[in-house]
Amino acid sequence: MSKESREQMFSFLKKITDLDYVHPEDITEIELYMDQVTSFMDSNLQSVKRHPDDKTLTKNMINNYTKHHVLPAPVKKKYSRDHVLTLIMIYYLKSFLSISDIEEILKPIDERFFGQDKDINFADIYEELVKMETREIDVVISDIMEKYRLSQKFFKDHEFEDQEEADVLHQFAMICNLSFDIYLKKMLIETMVDDMIAKRNEKSKTDK
Repeated sequence: MSKESREQMFSFLKKITDLDYVHPEDITEIELYMDQVTSFMDSNLQSVKRHPDDKTLTKNMINNYTKHHVLPAPVKKKYSRDHVLTLIMIYYLKSFLSISDIEEILKPIDERFFGQDKDINFADIYEELVKMETREIDVVISDIMEKYRLSQKFFKDHEFEDQEEADVLHQFAMICNLSFDIYLKKMLIETMVDDMIAKRNEKSKTDK
């Protein structure tokens, strides 16, 4: 295990620990125009960008989400706090799910809670998600560390030509292990989405 490899892993774990979230109170209740929305997203999601110059969401992307009914349409070209919260959810989900799957996941939430004045409103749902995910940080870190330890044992009885050869193979093992974990969870999410679609279609037939 090289010093560089350890430092890289500890640096990433610190990044996860320091991960910041946008809270509903961080978003103004004054409705925003498109340029203000994209500026807000770029500023407040800076810590999760892969590269500093990356754009979180562009105007075209937001218009496309509205066109495909993933995001409710703005009112007189203005976006509410619920719009911004929905865009934050879309930003995270789009990294591993299709737009059609995201639409299916958000549709029942939007229909029941978006822009509604209820005991449980859209901001309440988002805040509970943040709390739930914050509690998961320690679990995720432990899981990553276990995968890291396993990757360092990959071909442990083999004599490598040098440390660089060992690091290349161990890094590859780590990436594959993480990828398999993502693949299984993504498959579970897609199965849940397919079940949602099947139930909706069945209800539609019954209601006719």
